[in-house]
Amino acid sequence: MSQSGLGPHTAIPAHQFGLIAAPLIAGLMFVLLPESLSDPARTLATILSWVVVMWITEPIPLPITALLGCGLCVVAGLGNMQSVFSAFAHPIIFLFIGSFFISEALSLHGLDRRFGNWLLSRKCVGSNPIRIMMAMSLAVAGLSMWINNTAATAVMLPIALGVLRALRQGYPNMENFDTGFLLCLAYGAGIGGVATLVGTAPNLIGVGLLAQQAHFTISFDQWLLIGLPLASVMLLVMFTLLYWLHPPPSHSSFHEGSPVLKISAPLPWARGEQYTFAVFVLAVMLWLLPAILSVWFEGDHSVVQWVRAHLPKELVPILASGLLFFLPLNFRQGKFTLTWKEAANIHWGTILLFGGGIAFGELMVETELAKAIGQGMVAMFGIESVWGLTGVAILTALVLTELASNTAATSMIVPVLIAIAHTANLSPVPPVLGACMAASLAFVLPVSTPPNAIVYGTGRIPILRMVQAGLLLDAIGGVLIWGTLRILGPILGID
Repeated sequence: MSQSGLGPHTAIPAHQFGLIAAPLIAGLMFVLLPESLSDPARTLATILSWVVVMWITEPIPLPITALLGCGLCVVAGLGNMQSVFSAFAHPIIFLFIGSFFISEALSLHGLDRRFGNWLLSRKCVGSNPIRIMMAMSLAVAGLSMWINNTAATAVMLPIALGVLRALRQGYPNMENFDTGFLLCLAYGAGIGGVATLVGTAPNLIGVGLLAQQAHFTISFDQWLLIGLPLASVMLLVMFTLLYWLHPPPSHSSFHEGSPVLKISAPLPWARGEQYTFAVFVLAVMLWLLPAILSVWFEGDHSVVQWVRAHLPKELVPILASGLLFFLPLNFRQGKFTLTWKEAANIHWGTILLFGGGIAFGELMVETELAKAIGQGMVAMFGIESVWGLTGVAILTALVLTELASNTAATSMIVPVLIAIAHTANLSPVPPVLGACMAASLAFVLPVSTPPNAIVYGTGRIPILRMVQAGLLLDAIGGVLIWGTLRILGPILGID
């Protein structure tokens, strides 16, 4: 008869360990934090330490931890119910919902499989999973250079799932490779956003604050000459790292002309596919519309400003996906391209998870915990040169962006960096650029950035795998950012 309970040599499962470790670590955090920290900041740091340990060990579902963490913030008096939980109605939450609706329709009508088969049929890609993985990485990075990182990931995810489904037909033991393949989407989107000035919000925030507070202007081409080489090297490093951590089942299993991966002739497009594809293209075009209009008009032209104000990126997938409920497959029978029963299958847990991440980020700003973290790291490492400050700025941004959104992290740290640089009589430009670029390298947790949350929502990425790959890529990325600025900054006159 088996005996219940833990024996003297029985290992504690990770999820059970989390239930014990999370409150202990939170208690130690509360006791060991410096007295100079305000009471609200100390309380929030304690709650966040509990949340992070629970997220990593996952004794309960991650979305529930996010909800409980927000609830503890209300109980602790860090905000009322409305102010804390309003994050779950943040505009980006609706970008998630609309994008998930479109993704559900793409999968429902088989467009993900059609796109996946099309990609596999390209001669330059073939049936080699390494080239397929590289092609997907380049595609999502190329998109995120010009459109929102979240939108780029949402666009590519159904295609990636279709490719994996096609590969899995002959190679069932693909779980490990699935993880690396999907992480390529999230990480590639973040890296692609670094390449151009308009690739992601932190770039524009940092450049804007430099112009406003330091009277230094960074042009589009100056950013491109730094960002594009950095993004190219980062993509290569990302691909190599993920391939090393998550290789295909066997190198010899995949070869050109593999009968399993031969693609049959495509079938005619059904009406549901046509409608869904039209909505998909509409969403992408609306996301690109401000950039397209900027080619013909000045950035401050009334037409461009109207589009940006009335068609924000968060609204686009809501409007586009709404059409799916109107476009009929059989009007007499009341069958439409997407029904609510089908739409309700989206990953609601991912939405709750990221809503919690937004709430924690806003509270970090309000309690000035983020500011204290930034100042503490600067004081810890000291400042002797502009490149020393740049290294500290990159490290601080990497830490903050894992707990708050990249936009919030940049908004918090850039003003502090400019003030410190002026006080020390140093140039603020390299530290600010380093922080902006590092803020896009949020690779460790699902809540660190929307692309992470989107791919985590597929259920195919164990949290510890994301943490492992994310920490390694963060460390390498930080070094690459510093090295790129150190080499190219003086050449371009921005040191």
